[in-house]
Order: sequence, then C-alpha cells, then structure tokens
Amino acid sequence: MSSIPATILQLRDVAPFSSCSDTELIFIGNRTYDLSARPGDTLARHGSDGREWVLIVSGTASVTIDGVIVARLGPGESVGEMALIDRGVRTATVLAETEITAVVASRSEFEQILHEVPAVMFWLLATVVRRLRAANDLLWTAP
Repeated sequence: MSSIPATILQLRDVAPFSSCSDTELIFIGNRTYDLSARPGDTLARHGSDGREWVLIVSGTASVTIDGVIVARLGPGESVGEMALIDRGVRTATVLAETEITAVVASRSEFEQILHEVPAVMFWLLATVVRRLRAANDLLWTAP
C-alpha cells in the first residue's frame, strides 16, 4: 500500500476525516494536491468560475462579499464546493489571513471523492446546510 502524504494524515485531526480509513485517505491524497498560501493570498474570487475545492488543513481565511467580512474559515472548512456542485460562479472572495496549508481538488477529483468517501459527502452536506441556515438567519434578522 502506498504511503499517506503528511498533509492528508493531518486530516485525521479534522472531523469527519478522523473516521476515514487509510484506504480512503490514500484515495483522497491521490486526487488532491497540497497548497500553501501566505497572508493576503486569494483562495477564491467573487464572480470567477469555480474550478477547484480547497480544504483548509491549517490556518485561517476571511470570506468577504463586497468588501465586508461575512465569515472566517479555519482547519476542516472548505472553499469552492458550491460553485463545483451547481457549476456557478464563486459567491464570495476568500483571502488567507494567516499561513495556510490546504488540499485542493479539481471538479472531477472533487466529484470522485464525494462518490467514494461517504464521510466527506455527509460532512459537505452538513456544511452547506449550516451555511444556508446562517444565510436564512441573516435574512430574518435584517432590518
């Protein structure tokens, strides 16, 4: 069996990846590449085509819409899944606030991961639902 890259092993510390088998981690590792970003680097730009999914392993990023920070992301959180799922454009700009280590998958690799690693699909579904609830809360509390 091939060795597991260090960045992928770090995913064991991030729920739900702690439940992934070595085989699933290797599968993910074979379909992603490592990304290092410095503070200020752009991980996603509002309005651009979505071509990849970025999963933050370490570090933090800010999510902005029209220059307003609407969220902060950290280890175990991702960028780009909405645009890959619905083939739309990026809905926000995401900038690295600190040094970031991440794993990145293209659309086709992202889809393979979702099909083959159920824990990732269920985690992603929970992430999207959590973001939808937050957006609904903003709508209901807006003046």
